[in-house]
Amino acid sequence: MQPEIVTLAGPDRLRFYDCARAELPVALGALEVWNLIMTGPQPLMQLAFRIRDAVSARFGVRRIGGFSGTSHDRVGTGDRLDFFLVEHAGPHLLVLTERDRHLDVMTCISTAGNMVAITSSVITHNLYGRIYMLPVGIAHRFIVRNMLRRLRHRLMRR
Repeated sequence: MQPEIVTLAGPDRLRFYDCARAELPVALGALEVWNLIMTGPQPLMQLAFRIRDAVSARFGVRRIGGFSGTSHDRVGTGDRLDFFLVEHAGPHLLVLTERDRHLDVMTCISTAGNMVAITSSVITHNLYGRIYMLPVGIAHRFIVRNMLRRLRHRLMRR
């Protein structure tokens, strides 16, 4: 069984799409995956968010500050996980969005048995959104796969 994939729109409307998958040594729920990844953030993530906020603020984009590392026992639709709005929260599916005048971002964490998928989709609204996604799209693929690799290794050491 494969994890469910949710995106903002069909492929023809997306400016960016990425789905990274991993087989974990144990079955986890979607929020458990979020918590384990976010409580062990990558060392350069905070620096990347500081740079993002400094550059983006010049174009009227609000600062997001990055990930807090806070673990959550439960979340529901309408709650916030750091800068993301929770649009759906179920045992095996967590749909998170961030929307502004330049772009809409959706990140979906889904699980099925020992499989986990992190799917990201983006719709851009203007030139700034398209330019922003050039470096972010490249970095995003590396970052998410590294997060899943770190999660897998962390679970194997338990």
